[in-house]
Amino acid sequence: MDRASRFIWHLKCGRKEQKLFLEAMMTVAELFERSAESLQLFTDGEKRYSQLLFDICHEVLRTGKRGRPTKVLPKGMVVRLKNKSSKRRDSEGKLKKVETPKPEHPETTEKPEEKDVHANHVEAFNSAIRRYLSAFRRRTNTYAKSVVGLQRVLDIFWMVHNFVRSHFTTREVPAVALGIIEKGLTWEDLLQIRLIS
Repeated sequence: MDRASRFIWHLKCGRKEQKLFLEAMMTVAELFERSAESLQLFTDGEKRYSQLLFDICHEVLRTGKRGRPTKVLPKGMVVRLKNKSSKRRDSEGKLKKVETPKPEHPETTEKPEEKDVHANHVEAFNSAIRRYLSAFRRRTNTYAKSVVGLQRVLDIFWMVHNFVRSHFTTREVPAVALGIIEKGLTWEDLLQIRLIS
């Protein structure tokens, strides 16, 4: 989710397996390649995101010193991990609230402050999805009994969130705030879009 515009780039469901994490990180890597400025990724304690992103788009930093050159994240990419566990402590026994899981490029200038590193927007969004969509609740007749059925509902929610409904914090449709479209779509517009495959 883009924090400024609240645009959701990728909304996928499934088990917490390598394939799901890889799809999400491929999307982040594509976004980084397209963007001219820096990209910051904040996760809520899940280390697999940073490891996969590092495997996909690391750079080799040649310093001219002897030995194997170190692998770092590309210039402009920042990854921070918010620690929620008491198990991650430094050498003095103090809990580190924010961790840098992978080495960054030395020329990366835009470093986030510790208070800005959180995944609260995404966590709140996930709980809102559970409230809105009856497909997530087992007590309803419309509960999605398969991943395909659940993904279908999520795809519709993704379109409505990004292109139809204005977000309550920004007072804009997320796609308009990001500059993808000039004005938000109506339900009529959305239902008349033809998919070309």
